Amino acid sequence: MYLVTVLGNLLIILATISDSHLHMPMYFFLSNLSFVDICFTTTTVPKMLVNIQTQSKTIAYESCTIQIYYFILFIGLDNFLLTVMASDCFVSICHALYYMVIMKLQFCVLLVLASWIISSLNSLLQSLRVLWLSFCTDLEITHFFCESNQLVCLACSDTFLNNMVLYFVAGLLGGGSLVGILYSYSKIVSSIRAISSAQGRNKAFSTCASHLSVVSLFYCTLLGVYLSSAVTQNARSGAIASVMYSMITPMMNSFVYSLRNKDIKSTLKMLLGRETVKAPGS
Repeated sequence: MYLVTVLGNLLIILATISDSHLHMPMYFFLSNLSFVDICFTTTTVPKMLVNIQTQSKTIAYESCTIQIYYFILFIGLDNFLLTVMASDCFVSICHALYYMVIMKLQFCVLLVLASWIISSLNSLLQSLRVLWLSFCTDLEITHFFCESNQLVCLACSDTFLNNMVLYFVAGLLGGGSLVGILYSYSKIVSSIRAISSAQGRNKAFSTCASHLSVVSLFYCTLLGVYLSSAVTQNARSGAIASVMYSMITPMMNSFVYSLRNKDIKSTLKMLLGRETVKAPGS
């Protein structure tokens, strides 16, 4: 699964770079999302594979803290990039005449840069939130990676402030992004319904269908994990559910965009076909 995730997302990045027809804001954001998905899975999966191979389940406290930092960083970037891509779909369909005026390269770069800055600051805050805690003895985390909530639950010191910071930031950043995505797609659906021809409606919907599939997969699994953890304290179920958004979703992103996006599909066919033709003479 890890190799498929890395290879699939690398192919998307290669396709968007090599084909000049894909040098557009939508594919610029997509290539950034693919890069973040590779980093996202690399934060947790290689360590898990080492643990499985060596039958050792230990991790140093410093390494655990670093893993928490990068995990929160990349999941935050996933969240913001999906929001930015929803806004891009909104502008391309609802304000098509002004699309190239609004979505200039400088503005797109600024959006990605802002996503990195906000995610980095949030990740730093959440990591410091864990470092403030004190622990009584050796810890046993019932998870396949270091998650901040797991450490907070095992702390001996008061965790009220930590929980307040967590819920406030999660509601502000995660909730705000989700509201922005829902607003964008509500406007997109309204605009598509107003198109008179069936061919025009299908073309408009296909523009954002792949992105909508990824958004649904990401948020449904993520919300499912945290809503279920609020209802039940079954640690094993929570760990299994976490696999969905931390491993399955990044892997499925490459499949969804490869199979549902005609431009990406045709570019990948051209690249793979070119390599096949060159291979016998190499």
